Amino acid sequence: MNRIVERIGKPILERLGRNKRPHYNKSLAMILLVSSIPGFIIGALVYWMGGGRLESELLNLHNVQIEQRARNIDEQLTNLELMLSHWAFDNKFDYSLLDVDFNTDFERAKDISKTLLVMQGSNTMTKRVELYLQETPEVMFDPEYSVIRSPAVSEIYKQLIQPNRITYWTQWAFDPARPNEKDITLVHQIPGGSFDPFGTLLVRLDSQKVSDMLKTMLPYNEGESFLLQDSGDVYASARGGALDSSFVTALRDKIEEHPDSRAFFFEWKGITYTVSYGTFSRIASNWTYVSASPISSITSPVVFISKLILIISFCALLLAVLLSWVASRRIYSPVNRLVQQLLGGQAPAGGKEDEFALIEQRWNSLYEQSHELQSRLAEQLPHVKESFLHQLMQGYLYAYSEEDLLNRMESFKWEVRDRVFIVMYVQLTGITSHEGKFKYGDEGLVTFAAVNIISELADLHFEQHNSINFHDLTAGLLVIVPNDETYAGELQAFAEELTQAVNQMLKMNVTLAISRPVSKISEIPGSFETARQAAAFRNFSNENQILDMETQPHVPEEAELQYPFSLERELIQAMRTGQESDTYKLLEDFLVSLSSNGAKEIDVQQGMLHLLGSIQHAVMVSGINPNRLFKGINMYESLSQIRETKLILEWFQDKIVAPYLRELMQRTDAQVKRIIEQAMLYLQQNYMNDISLDNCAEHTGTNPFFLSKSFKQVTGKNFIDYLTEIRMEKARELLRDTDLLINDVAERVGYQHSYFNRIFKKLEGMTPTRYRELSREKGLQ
Repeated sequence: MNRIVERIGKPILERLGRNKRPHYNKSLAMILLVSSIPGFIIGALVYWMGGGRLESELLNLHNVQIEQRARNIDEQLTNLELMLSHWAFDNKFDYSLLDVDFNTDFERAKDISKTLLVMQGSNTMTKRVELYLQETPEVMFDPEYSVIRSPAVSEIYKQLIQPNRITYWTQWAFDPARPNEKDITLVHQIPGGSFDPFGTLLVRLDSQKVSDMLKTMLPYNEGESFLLQDSGDVYASARGGALDSSFVTALRDKIEEHPDSRAFFFEWKGITYTVSYGTFSRIASNWTYVSASPISSITSPVVFISKLILIISFCALLLAVLLSWVASRRIYSPVNRLVQQLLGGQAPAGGKEDEFALIEQRWNSLYEQSHELQSRLAEQLPHVKESFLHQLMQGYLYAYSEEDLLNRMESFKWEVRDRVFIVMYVQLTGITSHEGKFKYGDEGLVTFAAVNIISELADLHFEQHNSINFHDLTAGLLVIVPNDETYAGELQAFAEELTQAVNQMLKMNVTLAISRPVSKISEIPGSFETARQAAAFRNFSNENQILDMETQPHVPEEAELQYPFSLERELIQAMRTGQESDTYKLLEDFLVSLSSNGAKEIDVQQGMLHLLGSIQHAVMVSGINPNRLFKGINMYESLSQIRETKLILEWFQDKIVAPYLRELMQRTDAQVKRIIEQAMLYLQQNYMNDISLDNCAEHTGTNPFFLSKSFKQVTGKNFIDYLTEIRMEKARELLRDTDLLINDVAERVGYQHSYFNRIFKKLEGMTPTRYRELSREKGLQ
């Protein structure tokens, strides 16, 4: 190979020495270098990696991935244990369950079912959460309430109650007919912390989801992964392999040979597996996880390819040496011509400057200048044109002369000499219709879509035009046409197509006002204002309307005032008396009456503004400050911006009527709170007597039904629960601080002795005597 390089490379190198073109010399040497060396380097690296390094890296990578995924599994199992322990100690599952008859106490049964459903939905691996109570009869919530009548099923669940094990994992068969179908189950005795349990809370895991979870520990979707409890009570496999299968048995024996290594290679039937294992610390036991994935199918092709690369690289080197010299001369020919053109036929000074560096420098300079100019023009021109038109139509450019306006428009690439100008005002209605695609709050989006439609249709009919987006369901369009052409037909066709397009695409209606043509730019603001005023006199009904100021001059018709004064009086009276449903119905009737019989938009707006004034007067008369009620918002300005019946109705309901009715309701609620405060004080002073809801209602001057409902609403507790709470607090105090007999304590808090013992044990979980003993033991400590 060295002789070949000498024969071919030596003449080339000698020629390079005589060549005075820097880039040519550098490129030829680089081609030879690039074409020869990388192939050998790549082949050697791939062979080294495939021969051992790849296996080692795969083993480390496999171990890291398995440990990370094992931590995820450990976290899920830990969350299950914490959740079950939390609920097992909840007062829903204490000794009070022994005194509950679920056949009659439907609310308690419903509450337990809801709790179990919440627990069941808190983890994706959970198949079912059950509550078993060893009563007579035996009760099962799974999560619905049922009674166990099968002796076989009863025997299965009884075996789960183990007083010496508060909580533990097991793999249990719950169907007597299918003893081989076992679920991994987390068991917790209830009540929590008790050494004399009367039931269990069970979390049964879904076997398929446990299998899917273990499959995440197989990076290559092949091999085997399993969990094993040290005691042997729990076993789960990703592929469904049995605990006594030959592969699992051999794998467990291999793990015992590597007690100090958490990752190793394992040969089985001619296949190499990467094995990673570890342990989980579960309740009262340890679990071992094992993941074994084959890697032979990955490493063997790499070794073969590395050898093939070495052979091909050597052959490519021989061919590259022959072709590089010829190719470099061909490549350089156009570069040389380009350099001569850039330098005016002169070679780079001294023959040492890189030709491509010179070309790149000149090209970058020209490109940056051109790109910057094009970007500025493309970005700024549309915004500047729209801003100029917006100011023009709003009348802000009144100080400019006609010639100044002509020059400015020409600078924006408009042809305005010998042209006439037509302004169109477009107003969209029907955003709240049932067939519409949009809802209240989408005004900006709807207007943007409508402006795009207007621009696309105007391109088909007019040579020069520009649209303006007002972002409030209105838009403007300026059309520039030659003064010697007819345009009436194009305007009519454009109006019809625009109406049809908006109806079909946006499901909304269009009011289009077309101004008279004007020949001066300074007259455009007046034309726009005329068109906008004409749109205000459209029929208030939700329909398409085209108003052409040239063919149909707009003259407001004098119509008889149809203001529904009687409905206004009924509406205000309903508000004053707090009749919510009647108020909303009368408000709707008022708006329907006001907008009927071809009413104009401006008439409806003025009528609703008058109604707003009447309501504000009524609010002030009732002693409420409108500024405080409406938070200082200018309601007249807000109402004047709304043009549709449904939006006006919703605005009145949400912004005017609802706040006023809430204020009236709060005044009523204050009186109710004073009554409940009197009742609570009465209970605190008379808890030791034979007190009832009836005599408490008589004391506060109200009826028992109202007092019971209001007491629950204000305090969040039932009347009897609140009274019991007061009595129990006093009883605990007497038991702790005095030597009174239990009978005397019961009488002082208003209970009979036998009933007092029962209710105290139910609420406190122990007898009064035991409570006194524990309290005094703590005091001595």
